[in-house]
Amino acid sequence: MTWSSPAEFFAMGGYALYVWCSFGMCALVLVCEPLLIRSRRKEIIKRLQREIRAEKYDKEGMK
Repeated sequence: MTWSSPAEFFAMGGYALYVWCSFGMCALVLVCEPLLIRSRRKEIIKRLQREIRAEKYDKEGMK
């Protein structure tokens, strides 16, 4: 497709709503995914640290 003006480019041949919503959703996922992964990683690390502390406490209590 060729566009002779920016308005035609942004109209995308009548499919602008579909094209730009798809682009927006893709951009949103690309931004949110690393943030969600980082928060899940922090939660997992905290949980593992709690488990390690609990195991140490159990071992000390058995002595």
